[in-house]
Amino acid sequence: MIRGRVTGRVWSSKAIETLPGGALLEVTTEGGASLVAFDPLGCAQGEAVLVTQGSVAAAYFTKIRAPVDALIIGSIDETQD
Repeated sequence: MIRGRVTGRVWSSKAIETLPGGALLEVTTEGGASLVAFDPLGCAQGEAVLVTQGSVAAAYFTKIRAPVDALIIGSIDETQD
């Protein structure tokens, strides 16, 4: 899993039909990298999130084959140090 923070939204007026309804969010990882992740949870700007990538992300969609390589799987409410 990758830990990151939502830093923006990606808007697209055209998309292939197998892309499910939901948001595409820009996430900046703790290492400073940026990626676009599909968000089925409704996360907000600035929210800390957990992201999974690759075949695990694609396997989330059981009824369709969605071209998703990064998926937000959790919202981090608080951390313990």
